[in-house]
Amino acid sequence: MFLHEGLGSVAMWRDFPRRLVDAVGLPGLVYSRYGYGQSEALHESRDPRYMHEEALRALPELLDQQGIVSPVLVGHSDGGSIALIFAGGAGRAVAGIIALAPHVLVEPISVESIAAAREAYLKGDLRQRLGRYHADPDSAFWGWNDIWLEPAFRDWNIEEYLPHIACPILAIQGLQDPYGTLEQLRIIARRAPRVRLVELADCGHVLHRDQPEAVLGACKSFVASLSGSN
Repeated sequence: MFLHEGLGSVAMWRDFPRRLVDAVGLPGLVYSRYGYGQSEALHESRDPRYMHEEALRALPELLDQQGIVSPVLVGHSDGGSIALIFAGGAGRAVAGIIALAPHVLVEPISVESIAAAREAYLKGDLRQRLGRYHADPDSAFWGWNDIWLEPAFRDWNIEEYLPHIACPILAIQGLQDPYGTLEQLRIIARRAPRVRLVELADCGHVLHRDQPEAVLGACKSFVASLSGSN
């Protein structure tokens, strides 16, 4: 199951889900969360627990509707955080987690880059580019940008969930990611029991676009290892 980033959608994954499911020989489910892609536009302001809401209410409901038990969760950025919260707090079986540039706490670099994204949206072509992927780009962008720049969001932290994650975790971080540092992965490795870390040079926040072969190779090896790990 693929969980997209904070400005992502089904379309913004491009061909990565198809390439991964073909490589590992498993079916996949890709969806756009509320407020993104072609899903219903956001009608209210988000609060600092919006990822908890996705992980502990929306995702379990979707899994039940689809009859999915013990999924491999592939989460990018916000989606990686949602996967970690779900695995550590929902009380559901998870076969494994692939977390691409996940957040477990808010770093200054994240806030600075998200503030820069606001300027790009207001003054540059970011709104036009997001319009290719979202039916309502304003809903998608401001729903993400406003909450991350709220002072109250600086205290957002999901470390408490990590020790309760029983499944293996593959966490991958680009060394040139403007939205997070390797400290995010180090925290996961310190707090969760079964973690494999991959650091990628010449790689920014969208790892599967910047280093697709390296990411696919790491994911394929990780999924292959799951059959004998649980």
